[in-house]
Amino acid sequence: MSTKKNYALYPISGLYGAILKGRHWLYNKGILKSTGFNFPIICVGNLALGGTGKTPMTEYLVTLLKSNYNVATLSRGYKRKTKGFAIAGERTTAIDIGDEPMQFHKKFPGITVAVGEERLIAIPQLLHDRPETQVIILDDAFQHRPVKAGLNILLTSYHALYSDDALVPAGSLRDIPSSAERAEIIVVTKCPETLSAASRDQVIRKLKLLPHQSVFFTSLTYSAPQHVFTGKNVQPTGGDAVLLISGIAQPEPLIQFVHKQYQQVDWMQFPDHHIFNMDDLQNIRTRFNKIQSDQKIVLTTEKDGVRLEKFANELTGFPVYVLPVRHTFLFNEASAFNQKIHQFVESFYS
Repeated sequence: MSTKKNYALYPISGLYGAILKGRHWLYNKGILKSTGFNFPIICVGNLALGGTGKTPMTEYLVTLLKSNYNVATLSRGYKRKTKGFAIAGERTTAIDIGDEPMQFHKKFPGITVAVGEERLIAIPQLLHDRPETQVIILDDAFQHRPVKAGLNILLTSYHALYSDDALVPAGSLRDIPSSAERAEIIVVTKCPETLSAASRDQVIRKLKLLPHQSVFFTSLTYSAPQHVFTGKNVQPTGGDAVLLISGIAQPEPLIQFVHKQYQQVDWMQFPDHHIFNMDDLQNIRTRFNKIQSDQKIVLTTEKDGVRLEKFANELTGFPVYVLPVRHTFLFNEASAFNQKIHQFVESFYS
């Protein structure tokens, strides 16, 4: 577990930290208002800039709850080309609502997927437009203090714990570590599947949990690749070649997994939430055609996949597959986590 820090930039991080501490002090004292709702709202977030697994955690919660409740997700809609509140519909694209909400919309057609920069405004609007909603999952809203969620789930990567990190630009934190005190559940993500009890206890000591907090540990589990358009699965044979395309933060677990599955891997890295254009598509084709193999595919993440869908015509017949990923709880603690989530939601309806 290590986090890269640029100590030369600590003065700038210190100034940024002072501003954040002042902001939190105003909220904690009630000078700036945090509004709560008599309604089950679950917030999934982190303190880092990204790469902790918020999207698969939101999907985990949707899967857990959608059989018993009318679930809605509410996201900011990062890098979308629209503004304001919107609910995904039949003709919605990633350009309209952002890649992560579009991924939710595709995978869970029976739920409400909404976006809105101002969650305090978006929540009442969502409940007005979809009054059947019974639980809202806020995606990436831990820093959004105007809304006080009933249950905060804070994610931190095993290899970049917030307790070991520093504020940007010296580190990768976008909020001060003490903000973690507001979370009821902390999930340490991207752990090795063979994480030992001793290593788990070491992490717990570093996080310095408060009495009201519970901690869980997860690893990432990848499923068989699915065709970006047809959904057809393809099983890696170990000898196939792959062109890996990623536009996500902290892609290291993905890289490691793909290298274990394929003998020949060429990797094209793009910025997080990258919006692909025709030049990118041509570069992808060129790199793919240079791979010397009769059995080769293009492999990418689900988030990147929804941003490539606008090239449906150009990619017809092209072997582009997405790699689904999910959280797997370690130490047989999935049932304990699930129970906490169910108890929280049920407390509003019992």
